[in-house]
Formats: sequence, C-alpha cells, structure tokens
Amino acid sequence: MSILAEIVNAVKEVVDVARSTAQGMSVTLSHIPTRKETVCYPDEPVNIYRRFRGEHFLDVNEDGKEKCVSCFLCAAACPADAIYIEGAEDSRPYAERISQDHRYAKVYQIDYGRCILCGFCVDACPTDAINHGHNFEWAVYTPGELVKDKKYLLANKWREPDVTPNENQRHLAQLQKQDKLNIVLK
Repeated sequence: MSILAEIVNAVKEVVDVARSTAQGMSVTLSHIPTRKETVCYPDEPVNIYRRFRGEHFLDVNEDGKEKCVSCFLCAAACPADAIYIEGAEDSRPYAERISQDHRYAKVYQIDYGRCILCGFCVDACPTDAINHGHNFEWAVYTPGELVKDKKYLLANKWREPDVTPNENQRHLAQLQKQDKLNIVLK
C-alpha cells in the first residue's frame, strides 16, 4: 500500500511540474509573434522614464553656487559606502566663494563600481545637492574609471535633456561642457 501511495505521489509531482512548465512556456511563446522594437542607439534617442535612476549629478543654485555644504549625510546614508567626501571651509564673502554656504565639498567622489542606485543619498541630502540623472552609459575599460569626481558630477547636470542654464549659471555650464544625452524623457 505504501509503494502504491509513493507511485501516485510521484506521478502527481511529475504532472504538477509539467503543468507549471507548460504555463511558463506559454507566456514565453506568446511573446514570440509580437512586433519587436529596436532602437539604433546612439543614432536614435532612447525613451527613458523621468523616474529612472541613472548616474548622479551635483546641483547648483540659481546664482551658480554649489549646493553641497559637505554635511556628509549622503555618505552616511549610502549602504554601499560608495561616496567619499572631504569638506573644507571658505570664509570669503558670498559673491567670491564657490558654494552657497561657508562649507563646501573640496573632494566629492562616487564609486559606481559599488553604487547600487538606491537613492538614499538623494533622500538624505538637506540641500538637494545630489540628484539622480538619466545617464546610463557606464561602459569602461578599468574599474578606476567608474569613480566619478566632483568636476564630472557637476558637469553631469548640463547633460540632462530638460536642463538649461540661466544667465548666472551659463559661465559654469560652458566650463563644464559635455555632450547632451541622446534620450527622450517620458
């Protein structure tokens, strides 16, 4: 009797596996006859949603001053320990300094070999100095090229498709000029 029960259970298990495999394959096979959409990137723009979390950029205020005040909250919030900051003091008057505050980030680096694009750094920043951009082109030859510095992250803002500098920011945008991303935001 127990041998018969084992045979029945084995047959039920084989039938269940066959049924679930057939259901999975039916979903896969249903996608075969549909029309495929191929984008010839970079010749044609890629459609990306606005909420896409790509490579970060450091923001500046309306006067063209850096928003980062080197509070280290983004580095503390980063679960991958991908952000490195060195802060410094700038006691010059507001018109002469590079930051909106007397503190600024002398060194700001993000290691995209470690970054998991979680967005915790963006949420933690009290001055909205760091934001997610839409850049997804990260092909490099060495891991060291995945470490992006402050100059690169500041220039990344002007690559965004819907960002144009105002009159106070124009000189900064020209110094940090990079090619615009070939994307369309949905």
